[in-house]
Amino acid sequence: MSCDWLFVDGSSLIFRAFYGVPKTVRSPDGKLINAARGFLETLTRLLGTREPHHIAVASDADWRPDWRVALIPGYKAQRVAEPIPPALIPQMPVIDAFLAAIGIDELGVPGYEAEDVIATWTAKANGSVEIVSGDRDLFALVEDRRVTVLYPEKGGLAVVDEAEVTRRYGIPGRRYADFAMLRGDPSDGLPGLKGVGAVAAASMIRQHGGVPAILEARRLSEHDQEYLTRAMQVVPPVPDLPIEPPEGRRDRYPADPEGLNILMAEYGLQAASSRLVEALNKHLRES
Repeated sequence: MSCDWLFVDGSSLIFRAFYGVPKTVRSPDGKLINAARGFLETLTRLLGTREPHHIAVASDADWRPDWRVALIPGYKAQRVAEPIPPALIPQMPVIDAFLAAIGIDELGVPGYEAEDVIATWTAKANGSVEIVSGDRDLFALVEDRRVTVLYPEKGGLAVVDEAEVTRRYGIPGRRYADFAMLRGDPSDGLPGLKGVGAVAAASMIRQHGGVPAILEARRLSEHDQEYLTRAMQVVPPVPDLPIEPPEGRRDRYPADPEGLNILMAEYGLQAASSRLVEALNKHLRES
């Protein structure tokens, strides 16, 4: 089943490619390029299986924005020691160069994460949207008949819609951000409310409808009230950045044939790049 827009959380999928593709994948001169090849191959598979009319990639211009840390100091603090594996760092500009030469729109916004770019694109896009990401924060964007998240799991991509959010967490389908605030999320450094686990968080949401109503009930300590007030600014992806939806498609691919040939020769990614170009021309130009 095709969708109008496929928004790809590039940062999330590049990390997965880095850890999922053997470290033996190298360029002719010995540079490690496993993440680059894996990411290009992932895009090709997505085009074939999801058949979108448009595609765009969002990136983390800032994986731990200062404004989020100012509100919750522990935000992603556990990742500070090594936010990006050293062997992946040189591959990031290589991936950017391939996307530019091929002609796939990519955007990161200074001071914001990929999830914020995707949230803003989703709010402004016309038609159906599928979001590919391993970041559960984006579950907050699901909207039946319009927005679903394709979440990578061992068995493949799980299609997360409102019913799936309810099945997994026992909450209304659009309330994942509230759930994460209340329960906490160690992967993001969110402490949650003391003594409130998944079951209690879901019960509070079902009873009150969400964090704003819980705050209005004024049954929490001053500390918890302050935490939730801050968390409401930190946790939900930002839906109103001053950006416009990307074009998401071209009349032809690649955008820069000469530049792509140079990159393919340097990094030995002829097969992966050619398959992606073929998939773009087939699925986007024919849609």
